[in-house]
Amino acid sequence: MQPLLRRNRALTTTAFAREVAPSRLPENEKIMEMLSPHCGVDRDSRGVVRLTICNAGSLNILSSAVTDGIRAGFERLARDRDIRAVILAGQSEKSMIGGADIREMARLDQKSAEAFITRLRDLCEAMRHFPAPVIARLPGWCLGGGLEVAAACDFRIAAHDAMFGMPEVKVGIPSVIHAALLPRLIGQGRARWLVMSAENIDAPTALAWGLVDAVAKPGDLDQAVEHTVKALLECGAEALRIQKELCRGWEELPLTESVSLSVAAFGKSFQSGEPQRMMQGFLDRKKK
Repeated sequence: MQPLLRRNRALTTTAFAREVAPSRLPENEKIMEMLSPHCGVDRDSRGVVRLTICNAGSLNILSSAVTDGIRAGFERLARDRDIRAVILAGQSEKSMIGGADIREMARLDQKSAEAFITRLRDLCEAMRHFPAPVIARLPGWCLGGGLEVAAACDFRIAAHDAMFGMPEVKVGIPSVIHAALLPRLIGQGRARWLVMSAENIDAPTALAWGLVDAVAKPGDLDQAVEHTVKALLECGAEALRIQKELCRGWEELPLTESVSLSVAAFGKSFQSGEPQRMMQGFLDRKKK
């Protein structure tokens, strides 16, 4: 077994990742620790974690085992308050997630189908409730369950040639669970068109519709993701946690309740000392 592995190559055991001393690695190399056979993570000194979907085929397809592995990874990382952001990526450059596992779904009955989709729902909710921002890194295909996972992320950064679609009705099932986020992102009409026509859209269209936040230039997907990461790191960590919680509430609550909820959130932000520190820093810089 080679002692060094690049970020997109999975380690066979967590123990092996720990045996390799970080000081022996070149600066551009990172060890990926395997939290499960399907969830690898690496973390930089800024508290930015890259969570990689592993051993899920060339299109990073969501079987029950893969879904459970990724969800468990998010739930484990959620306990670490030093994490500033998570980048969700696929092991393959063909997609972040190409969709749910049709071979597995073809064998389902009503009870097992509900169990299957509940797993995917729980993964999406783990990302929506993850305390720090989650960024979807989107090369290639993003279809069906993959688009639902992307919609549950806080930010979506697409490659220039990425393609998006909700093809479920073409294989006899409706788009469900976090497809319900699509009308909030792109409006009722466009969401209805995606889930009922099963037609795909390209990255420029997804950007124009508001389905993705940015489209990278050819070969610059990681640079585009890093641009968003740097913007987040310039913000208060606790403020971002509170802001994400508020944004989640705004998706679900009526306007009056959302406004009232934000008053307490504003007051809560001053408990950490972060506003006082950052505001004083701003004032001090203005004096210079």
